Amino acid sequence: MATKDIMPLIEEIFKQYADVKDGDFLRETMALILNKLMEAQVSAQIGADKYERSDSRNNHRNGTRTRPYETRLGSIDLNIPKLRQGTYFPSFLEPRRMWEQALINVIQEAYIHGVSTRKVDEIVQAMGMEGIDKSAVSRISKELDEHVSSFVKRPLTYQYPYVWLDATFPKVREGGHVQNMALVVAVGVNENGEREILGFDIGMTENGPFWTEFLRSLVARGLRGVKLVISDAHEGLKGAISEVLNGCSWQRCRVHFMRNVLCQVPRTQQGMVSAIVRTIFAASDQKSAKEQLSMVVSQLENRFPKAMEVLENGCEDALQYMMFPSVHWAQLHSTNPLERLNREIRRRTDVVSIFPNRSSAIRLVGSLLIEQHDEWQVGRKYFSKESMNKVLNLVENTYTLAPVALLHK
Repeated sequence: MATKDIMPLIEEIFKQYADVKDGDFLRETMALILNKLMEAQVSAQIGADKYERSDSRNNHRNGTRTRPYETRLGSIDLNIPKLRQGTYFPSFLEPRRMWEQALINVIQEAYIHGVSTRKVDEIVQAMGMEGIDKSAVSRISKELDEHVSSFVKRPLTYQYPYVWLDATFPKVREGGHVQNMALVVAVGVNENGEREILGFDIGMTENGPFWTEFLRSLVARGLRGVKLVISDAHEGLKGAISEVLNGCSWQRCRVHFMRNVLCQVPRTQQGMVSAIVRTIFAASDQKSAKEQLSMVVSQLENRFPKAMEVLENGCEDALQYMMFPSVHWAQLHSTNPLERLNREIRRRTDVVSIFPNRSSAIRLVGSLLIEQHDEWQVGRKYFSKESMNKVLNLVENTYTLAPVALLHK
């Protein structure tokens, strides 16, 4: 029987004893069964039982985190095991994750919009849950804040050869005014080929000092082994990368770069110019791409001098991804992998419209990013371990940390 089918069976068994007066006994028994089940799943995942010495072991336990779990018998506490590397999430909770996230968002949105406790209670009851009073709503918010804080402060234990950086701009009320604040996100691929949300933060503007402080916080948590950073050409961000991740390569987002080139071309000619410029990126290696660049510039510079100036000046930065394994090129040449995440962030923040303060934005976005991070951990790898080994051997591109005095300047 598949693990995902076990929960309905367990609940059905206990449902038959629902009239038993000793409900605490039944809940404790159910909690014991589920906690034992999680231990068995973790043992299978890491290749060893608790305290067992085994050649097949690939990871170690690292304590537990307590999570309340609503069942037909009431709420029980699950002691979900944590791992030193990566994460574990109980498979029997998978079918409920989306529902639980929706419930949290309903309560959170009601909370941050100042909806009355009675209205929150009605919403929750309509979803089939028992009523929640004001103290419960506050408790849920506090638990989310603690969970998000723990996530953004967790140590980064792997090497992260690839890092994507980008920003989106939710509306936040501060000092009596509503303004678009910069919500910055870092996504990385670790040495095993797995994607992770490395961190996020929110600030007044997307300027150089803010990006610098954000990158320093990642380094302080253990960010290392960065070979390539992919981002747009924001000057403050470029300066922060150069200062904090000194020595790594920088890939200018090819999508944004093409827009910058084409905006110098009449609309009626953009399709033709785009097709010709793309022949540069169709090359099999960086040397061939640069040769094709020279041919394209010589072919078009008389008709579109400004566009060719932009192309020639920026193409070197837009071709950095070709220094890495070709099987990674499709994901490395732009910030598209992070753009998809940003679209989901915007979809969720648009529901709120205006956040009353920064902490409420961090709470909601953080919950979304944790959910995405967990899904990446249980899904297929972004890149194979074998292809990542090739990247790790590119020692000449790895960055060195900025001097301590500079980091704390």
